[in-house]
Amino acid sequence: MAVIRDVMPAFELFQPTSIEDAQALLNRYGADAWVLAGGLDSLDWLKDRIKRPQAVVDLGSIAALKGVRERDGGLEIGAMTTLTEVVRHPAIRERYALLLEAAELAASPQIRNQGTIGGNVSQDTRCWYYRAGWPCYRAGGNICYADTPDAINREHAILGADRCVAVNPSDTAPALIVLDAQMVIRTADGGERVVDAEDYFVGPAIDITRMTVLEPGDLLTAIRLPAAWAGAQFYFEKIRDRQVWDFALVSIASAMVLSGGTIERIRMAVNGVAARPLRLAAVEAVVAGRPRNESTAVVAANLAIEGAQPLRFNAYKVPLMRNLVKRAIRGVEATPWTS
Repeated sequence: MAVIRDVMPAFELFQPTSIEDAQALLNRYGADAWVLAGGLDSLDWLKDRIKRPQAVVDLGSIAALKGVRERDGGLEIGAMTTLTEVVRHPAIRERYALLLEAAELAASPQIRNQGTIGGNVSQDTRCWYYRAGWPCYRAGGNICYADTPDAINREHAILGADRCVAVNPSDTAPALIVLDAQMVIRTADGGERVVDAEDYFVGPAIDITRMTVLEPGDLLTAIRLPAAWAGAQFYFEKIRDRQVWDFALVSIASAMVLSGGTIERIRMAVNGVAARPLRLAAVEAVVAGRPRNESTAVVAANLAIEGAQPLRFNAYKVPLMRNLVKRAIRGVEATPWTS
C-alpha cells in the first residue's frame, strides 16, 4: 500500500529573520504552513510526499530563537538551539546534566549538529504505518494498523493507548518533564502562553492527529528550566537497538533529592511506552519519604507497569520498563557522559 517517492511536492519557502515575521507567515497560511527547524524530520515527510504544505517557514535565520540564557535563577533555551550546543553548554552541564545526557544520546553527532531542541520535542511519531501514508486513525482514517493481529508493533505502546498505539520519539522530552521545564509558545494572536513540559505533549485521547499542544499559527520559541531541580541527583538511560542513529525502545529520566539515605523528593518520566512521554506521578508519590534501597526500587517498578497492555511483539517492554525504574531508584550508573 505504501509507495516510496523521492521528489518533494512544490511549496513556497520563507526564511524570516524575526519571530514577528515568522508568526505573520504562520497566520497567513494557517494549517497549510510547515515550520522547519533543523529539518531532519521535516525533510523525511516532504520527500515521501506524505505532507504537502503550501508554505515552509524556515526558522534558521531567527537569532532570537537561538542560545542559552540565564533567567530567574534557571536557564532559558531558545527553541532553535542545536542539540550539540545543549550538550556543550557549561551551565547545562553544571546544573542540568540530565538534559545534557538525554540530548547527547539523540541520534548521531552529525544529526545533533543540525537538530534543534525545539524540533526534538515537536517531531511527529515514527510509526511506520502512519509515516508511510496508511489511512490510520492518526491520519484521519478509522483503524490502527499497528494494533491488528498481523501487525508489526515491536516499537509501539504498552500504556495509555486510545485507538492509536504509536509512541512519542523525543529523547529530550522525559528529561524536560523531570526538570519541570516550561515551554514558551507564541500564539497566533501574537500573545504568549507558557505550558508545563508535562502538558506540552498530548495523547490520542486529547487529539489523535497531533503530538503536542501546538496548533496552526503557534510557534515554540523557548524552553525554560527552573532552579528547583538544578543540581539534583540525575539518572537517564535509553535502550535502543543500535548505539547511534536510533530511537528509544524505552527511556527513563529521573531527578532525586535525598536527605541522608531517604528520598525527600523525586520526579520520574519514561518514553517509548505510551503515545506521550509519561510522568510516573504515582511512583513519585509512593517512594517519597522512603529509603533509597532495593525494597523501594521493587515497589516503584511494580507500580510503574500496572495497567500495561502489550501488543503481539512488544511484551519485552514490560520487564524492560520495570528494570529501568528499579535502576533509576537504586542509582545504578548509566553510561557516563563523555566530551
